Amino acid sequence: MFLDSVKIEVNAGKGGNGIVAYRRELKVERGGPFGGSGGKGGDIVFKGNSGLSTLLDLKFMKVVKGNNGENGRNKGMYGASAEDTIIEVPLGTTVYDDDTNEIVADITKPGQTAIIAKGGRGGRGNMAFATGINKCPDFSEQGEPGEQRFIRCELKVLADCGLVGFPSVGKSTLINACSAAKAKVAAYHFTTIVPNLGMVRLPDERSFVMADLPGIIEGASQGLGLGLQFLRHIERCRVIVHVIDMAGSEGRDPLDDYEKINAELQSYKMNLMKRPMIVAANKMDLEGAEDNLKRFKEKYPDITVYPISAYTHQNLDPLLYKVADTLEVTEEFSLLEEDETDSVVNYTFREEEKMFEISKDDAGRYIVTGKPLERIVAMLNFNQESAVIRFTRQLRSFGVDDALRKAGCKDGDIVRVLDMEFEFRD
Repeated sequence: MFLDSVKIEVNAGKGGNGIVAYRRELKVERGGPFGGSGGKGGDIVFKGNSGLSTLLDLKFMKVVKGNNGENGRNKGMYGASAEDTIIEVPLGTTVYDDDTNEIVADITKPGQTAIIAKGGRGGRGNMAFATGINKCPDFSEQGEPGEQRFIRCELKVLADCGLVGFPSVGKSTLINACSAAKAKVAAYHFTTIVPNLGMVRLPDERSFVMADLPGIIEGASQGLGLGLQFLRHIERCRVIVHVIDMAGSEGRDPLDDYEKINAELQSYKMNLMKRPMIVAANKMDLEGAEDNLKRFKEKYPDITVYPISAYTHQNLDPLLYKVADTLEVTEEFSLLEEDETDSVVNYTFREEEKMFEISKDDAGRYIVTGKPLERIVAMLNFNQESAVIRFTRQLRSFGVDDALRKAGCKDGDIVRVLDMEFEFRD
């Protein structure tokens, strides 16, 4: 079963907890803190595998969880870091963050790895907190939770050239004629519902991968017909072979077909219209094809057309040699549309993540939120009084107290930090 799109949840492993321990040995005075730190949680890693051709295995995973790091040990020993969880995916897999739609990874080479979710760092033991002032700390940290995210994986076939055109124009017949592919051919629309790949080898020892892609119809860029299922797979193709039913055997006008297909490629963007396009006038063995070809050349005199018959194998060599020649001088294209007015910069600066933000809810409580602050709270051990006191000092050093005063917080007002509520004391 071919599956080219799937959504899953990934949870990287949690870091191990640090521990509180002390050194107590004979003839060792003032042993001091001796609690070790926890190990790092395991990452979720995707790895390219050339032997896979579908995302079917991911569909049944639903949730991928990483391994947790080991807790720290006595005698200052660190806990072991957890092993990464490696998921093998087919080449051509693009991973998106499903919430932001940002590309997380693009797996295109065998053995290529990409970290999809990072494991949490291990919590520090009390030995790590010892200073000249606080020589015997009695608190430690919990392990940091691993990164959690919802991702969308899309498989886009790796092919050098892609055959595009309306349903039943002869794309499957063409790939069967020039390669060892066994694409299904039948007298009805959308016979091809998944991409078919074929290796084309020429007598001069050149070769390239051709993709027979599901038929496109008007409105495909908005999701009609097989819609985006088709257009997704052409994104990686360096050369587009536009197959036209020049005989109009389906009752359509070949010139109208050509314009509609180009309009759909333009609407989808992804630089599709910047790629070299080779026009193959198919079904030249049928009645009316020569007249339509003449009309086409009169309307588009600057376009070189290759008249062929995939069914009778007529004139296939000139078309295939043209594809091979074009591939030799064509580099890979960016998957994103470029704005010609954009300026090129050498460095990209991201806005620094805010430590916290303060808001007020309907009940009059002051709510303190912020991802950096949430990570600190997640690693806090509330069972250790010293750790809680240290946390309150951290809030003061971060400027939370001053920010609350500026927001109008007064003595006795309720302040909420994640799941904790307390009264503000000025």
